Amino acid sequence: MADQARAYTAPPRTIASSHGISLGEAIPVWARVAMLSFGGPAGQIAVMHRILVEEKRWIGENRFLHALNYCMLLPGPEAQQLATYIGWLMHRTLGGVIAGVLFVLPGVVSIMALSIVYALFGKVGVVSALFFGLKAAVLAVVLQAVVRIGSRALKNRIMIALSAAAFIAIFFFRVPFPMIVLTAGVIGFFGGRAGVPAFQVGGGHGPATDGKQVADAEALLGEELPEHARPNVARALRASATCLALWLVPVAVLVLALGTDNVFSQIATFFSKMAIVTFGGAYAVLAYVAQQAVENYGWLAPGEMLDGLGMAETTPGPLIMVLQFVGFMGAFRDPGSLSPMMAGVLGGLLATWVTFVPCFLFIFLGAPFIEILRGNRALHGALSAITAAVVGVVLNLAIWFAIHTVFRETWLVRDFGFSFDAPVLASVDAWALLLSAAAVVAMFRFKSGMIPTLAASSAAGMGIYLLGAIS
Repeated sequence: MADQARAYTAPPRTIASSHGISLGEAIPVWARVAMLSFGGPAGQIAVMHRILVEEKRWIGENRFLHALNYCMLLPGPEAQQLATYIGWLMHRTLGGVIAGVLFVLPGVVSIMALSIVYALFGKVGVVSALFFGLKAAVLAVVLQAVVRIGSRALKNRIMIALSAAAFIAIFFFRVPFPMIVLTAGVIGFFGGRAGVPAFQVGGGHGPATDGKQVADAEALLGEELPEHARPNVARALRASATCLALWLVPVAVLVLALGTDNVFSQIATFFSKMAIVTFGGAYAVLAYVAQQAVENYGWLAPGEMLDGLGMAETTPGPLIMVLQFVGFMGAFRDPGSLSPMMAGVLGGLLATWVTFVPCFLFIFLGAPFIEILRGNRALHGALSAITAAVVGVVLNLAIWFAIHTVFRETWLVRDFGFSFDAPVLASVDAWALLLSAAAVVAMFRFKSGMIPTLAASSAAGMGIYLLGAIS
């Protein structure tokens, strides 16, 4: 095996031949990764690990995990950033761009097509029935995310306390999600820096391996650091300036040309802010997005946010692609001088653009300097605390969705400093409650997969509609 490793690393390191895989040969592999990336970040990272580490042996286990740890420190979808990172490591900036774009492209196309169908036919009985069943299963999926992340993050009383505090803050007092993330990160940073053992726990979405460990020396990339991956301040600044211009110039143009009250300006600024505070993945930020999109901007009705999440759960790509649906519906309902459909398409693409362009900025700017993060206790503590807080935030999301799915009516409680939605118990939807309970039992008791559960729940919703129980 050592001879094989030397054969891989012997040629001069160039973009085409440094590891025996040209960029042209890599593109179909990244397309395959993208098409198989269902099931949230844990599933997506597992797919990437299986293909890139175990099957193709492009990079070794330690290098993959080091890249993943760095991506988990960043805001935004870590799976897409991990694809960008590995693409960059293998084939420079162009490789990173291609890997990152291909990872989200199937989701962009799928969510856009579903958004158009939803906008045109969402109120038709058959379509409504499908989404009625889908919502029930999504609740089970989100609850499963709470359990999955919590089992890894809540290893001691301090982590449990942080999670509980985050839940109370966002559910009962509507503390903004960015403030919760910042506070948890600061607490974890200083706790880790002080060497408090409670802040040195693991967390996040690690790959589920089956024992097929690939040493870095046995991988095509080898152990050495490619020349283009070495820290270079001038190169990092050029990449940063390009990404910042692609991200912020369109936002500035929209705000200056249309004003701050225009829906496109609001989409550009709101989702730009989301792009820099989405620690912990899509589930964590969706509660905040749902509150703002429904209650502040009026882009969506509460149940429609669940519909969008159902779309993202059943299509390839990051779950954060649900933001494209939010942007689509916001612009569709406030098109201005454009046709509603044209406005919706532009609004959805705008939300996607300002969500994902910053991801490339974070990778191309920071990846060459990740060596300084190895073994850094303070940063590990910050990640652990943020992950613990995310558990509470995702629990808030599950309860928020449950209230607006199982109950037809809610009322806003505003007493003694509290501010939260409470269900009107008499308005319970028996069919929604039954389907939600069935989905929870299927996933937790019988270990049913996400896609089969979503499909079965949608079929059940259709069956209930055909029986005339829902309209």
